[in-house]
Formats: sequence, C-alpha cells, structure tokens
Amino acid sequence: MIYHSFGNTGWQVSSIGLGTWNIGNQWGEVDDATSFATIRTSLDHGVNLFDTAESYGIPNGLSEQRLGKALAGERHKVYIVSKIGNFGKRTGQGVPLTTPDMIRLCAHASLHRLRTDWVDVMLCHISNIEDPSVFLEGFEILKQNGEIREYGISTDSLEVLKKFNVHGNCRVVEVDYSLLNRAAEPEFLPYCEEHGIGVLVRGPLSMGLLSGNYSAETVFTDSVRANWNSDGAGRQQFETRIHKLNEVREALHDDEDMATAALRFVISHPTAAVAIPGAKSPAQAAANAQAGNVLFSKEQLDRFNI
Repeated sequence: MIYHSFGNTGWQVSSIGLGTWNIGNQWGEVDDATSFATIRTSLDHGVNLFDTAESYGIPNGLSEQRLGKALAGERHKVYIVSKIGNFGKRTGQGVPLTTPDMIRLCAHASLHRLRTDWVDVMLCHISNIEDPSVFLEGFEILKQNGEIREYGISTDSLEVLKKFNVHGNCRVVEVDYSLLNRAAEPEFLPYCEEHGIGVLVRGPLSMGLLSGNYSAETVFTDSVRANWNSDGAGRQQFETRIHKLNEVREALHDDEDMATAALRFVISHPTAAVAIPGAKSPAQAAANAQAGNVLFSKEQLDRFNI
C-alpha cells in the first residue's frame, strides 16, 4: 500500500481507504459478520483510513455502529472520518442544526456509535450549505475538547468550500471525482493543493459503474441507485455515464482491470487524493486495497483524456 501525506494534517494515510456506506444495508443487505470481515480485510491489506457518516445505514447510524465494533482493539492504528448534518432526513425529520450545541450533540452521538473518544476528521455533510458558521463554531469547540482532531466539509462546490475555509481551518474535503466525473479538475482540486487541504474522493468507482459489471440494461434493486432505472429521475445521467464508460473501456489495456485502473487514476492525482471506495465483501475490499500498491505515470494518466 502506498501512503500519502494528507494535506497539512501531518498524517500518512493509505492511498485507498474504505467507505462504509455500503455495509449499512442501503446498497443491499449485508450481515454483521460480512461487514466485520470486510473491514478487517481492509486493515489486513494496509488500509488505515475509514470513512463513514451518522446517516449511513438502515437504520441511520448502522454503518458507524458496525465500524466501531469491527475496529475494536485497532482504533489507535487508524484514522476515522465521519460526517454530520443528515441524521434522520432520509427517514423522517432531521436533527435541527441551529446552534453549535446541536453540532456537538450530533458529534457526541457519532462518538458513541463508533465506540471511540475521538474522531480524526469530522465533516459537514450538507454539501450546499449557505452559512456554515454554526458548524464552524461547533467544530472548533469539539476540536478544543479533543473530541475531533480536524474538520472539513463534503461538497463538490468550490464556492461552498471557500466559505468553509474562510478562516483557513478547513483541513479536509470530500469530493465526487472519477474517470466518469472530472468536474473537480480545473479549479476545485488545484484550490485544495494550494491551501493544503486533504482530499478524500468519494465515488471513485462512480457508484459501481467503473467495476465494469453494469450496462444500460442493468436493473438496480438497491435504494441508492434505483433512480437509474428506466423510469427513474436519474436515468439521463446514468445513460451519459454509460456512454463515457465505454470510452474509458477503450482506453484500457487488454489485461487491465477497470476498477483497479479507476482507483489508480484517482490516487495518482497531484493532490495525493485518497480514494474511499465502498465494499460489500472481503473480496471487494481486498481488490480495492491492492489498487493502492501502484501509481500511474503521467503517460498512463494521459490516455484517459478522452
């Protein structure tokens, strides 16, 4: 596993992390034993960064709970990133985030589910937030108390990121970036590099499309991707990405695995981005982690400029 310097944090983190949205049953049923084995396999293959969120899982918080249990005895060896801002929104009424104390309340609940005294990074999970002052104040209190080490935001908007970094204290950002979505390249990622912001890449496999296992005829049964089906609101975006997927496939070498190439594309970016693909089995976790053993050269990257 290749390890990256993570922005200005001073940490050395694995180039491939594990995103735990997938082990919370929103992407299909996963039992406790399989989720634990998936996490422990990632550890065994050199992964030391795990990404989760208070709202991941059915019910909300299940991914954090499973991650906390699986990391028993290993907490001091890893970096945990979690996110607050969406608890309960998917299933009913969200938590009112109107004061710094409410931010603290949500963070403390995450710590409880994760069975830890601290989280290495806490992110605001509201990607289009207009006024982040409540989060910034709450996060500063949590940091002063040693309950979080660093903080940041999950967003694809450079304007929102700049608002969150208004005092220069945003240390980490999570952004959607992949071979099928390169919108972050012109401005977003260079801003992160300039300001020493550690970059976590969600969607490095474009919600599974870059596994190479799906086509325009696929019918999705999980709750996350069901809107990609023929009568879904996301169908047009899905078809656009399927077209782009075929172009990516043509750029691959004959013996090259698409998922491995997609992950190496992300982690080879000059920002030293960390990819956080999800996994629903130990085999998937092992395959993802092994992609972190090699970086692409500039020439290898350039073939994807299609």
